[in-house]
Amino acid sequence: MAVKATVFALVCSAWMFGCGGVGSKAMDETQETLHNLKVAGFPANDIEVVDGVVIVGGDMAVSLQASREMLESDGSGQEQYRTSNLVSSDIQMITIRSSGSVSAPIVRGILDAIENYNALSLGFDFQYLPEPCELDPNCPPRPPYANIDLIINPAVPSGGGALATTQLPSGGKPGASMALSQSLATYSRDFIEHVVTHEIGHALGLRHSDFYNRAISCGGSAVNEGASGVGAILIPGTPSTATVGGSIMNSCYPANATGEFTATDITALETLY
Repeated sequence: MAVKATVFALVCSAWMFGCGGVGSKAMDETQETLHNLKVAGFPANDIEVVDGVVIVGGDMAVSLQASREMLESDGSGQEQYRTSNLVSSDIQMITIRSSGSVSAPIVRGILDAIENYNALSLGFDFQYLPEPCELDPNCPPRPPYANIDLIINPAVPSGGGALATTQLPSGGKPGASMALSQSLATYSRDFIEHVVTHEIGHALGLRHSDFYNRAISCGGSAVNEGASGVGAILIPGTPSTATVGGSIMNSCYPANATGEFTATDITALETLY
């Protein structure tokens, strides 16, 4: 069975899976975001607007602020590949929160993915709160935190579609929104864990490890998401080339994905955070 990441009309091989009425003000912001991404080095044919959201690389949603910050950095920091934007060291807790119903298989995948990150003892921890209490005056005090709002979309239509999309970091906080397809619940536990771990990686600023040639993990013709020195910065200590199964951040995932970090994934995250 194959799932096509039709956001960019990218078709993965049969054993691979891809990640995936406006007012005048919103239209202006969208146009500026598109312009900023092109200036930052993303090819025009790798940028798409889906339901008013600007997406690059098949599953990375970019806000206007994030696109502006890409242009502000010179890409020379010591921080596989990352975007120019990272999570501030002030953040100690990142909460994945959902306001609606989430199926049990997806919840298990989220908890497994969170366990992957918390096991690394990074500068922050993750937690999943299906009913966050930020507005409750009796909510217990917490250290500086940030939220990733979880959205469950209807099942991917028969014609294909992205299983997941996630915003990139902005303003020192992780990507503010992660959208998962309800159809993800039909896959294995390890596969769901893999997808969610991958998407959290984007929220922390990780690019696809094979961004320069998606064919490495997806098969088919070579597609370059954009090798800009602003939006695709090599993380010290990690390889500059990708291999099949070499990173959880590969553009496409095999059907037998384990959901676990590789050694280079761990090096990348520990170097950044």
